[in-house]
This record gives sequence, structure tokens and C-alpha cells, in this order.
Amino acid sequence: MLIHISIPEQRLRVLDARGECLRAWPVSTAANGPGEREGSGCTPRGRHVVRAKIGAGAPSGAVFRGRRRTGETWTPTLAARHPERDWILSRILWLSGREPGRNRLGEVDTMRRYIYIHGTPDDEPMGEPRSHGCVRMRNADVIDLFELVPAGTEVIIDG
Repeated sequence: MLIHISIPEQRLRVLDARGECLRAWPVSTAANGPGEREGSGCTPRGRHVVRAKIGAGAPSGAVFRGRRRTGETWTPTLAARHPERDWILSRILWLSGREPGRNRLGEVDTMRRYIYIHGTPDDEPMGEPRSHGCVRMRNADVIDLFELVPAGTEVIIDG
């Protein structure tokens, strides 16, 4: 399997070995557009791999900080109490770049930038760039993706 993320289309597709689309979902990539530099707030392009999957068995809306569950579940009330948080919910697929100098090592290292595919509050719009660099998905969608693909799955981000 392969995960293909199109920044222009704001769409994530899971493709089988023949290139046939198994599933597709709207996503939200970086408000700052595509880019690889640390601190840019951009979504990195190129070839990546799902290095780690975090959150198996967590309830939908489970809140993560530093890749650990906080014990909270997202609600509008919780969001109102913490307006500064960039919500990482339900599941995390942590990406690692595969192209040295482009998205791996040095100032362009996707994994060191903590770039994830993760859940976000379901009232956040999909299909438009709004993230700080990660690929955001609806909670049910990221849970479905998490169950579908193993760690080590290749990820291509076009932009």
C-alpha cells in the first residue's frame, strides 16, 4: 500500500500495489503551504514513511501532547479553556522523510519536525490548508487510516 497526499487537492488517498485507490479522504495541510525547512510551519513534500503509529485503542477525540495521551477527550468546552492548543486527536501516524537533503536530516528532517497525520476537531474545516505543517484529518477518517495501513507504509506528499 501507498499513501498519497495531494497538497493542491487537499486529499489523502490509499493506493494498492496496482495504484488503485482503496480509500480517499479530505485533509488539511499547512496554512503556510508546502516546504521542508524546520520552523517554516509548512507541509514537507516528497517520499516519506510511516515511522510510528501512536494511539491504538484510544477513543475518538482522545487528546495527545508530546505523542502521549493526556487523559482528556476533546470537547468544545475543553477547546474554549485552551484556545492556544493545536489539537492532536485520536491517532498519530508519525512521518519520516526518505530523501536526504530534501526531507531527511539537517534542517529539513520531517521526523525531527514532528510532522504527523493526525486527527483534529471535527468542526475544523477539511479541504483547505489550516495546519502548522501536519496533515489533519477528521477523527473517524484518521482512525480508519490507522487501522488500514501498517507502520512502514510509504507516503508521497505532492505539492
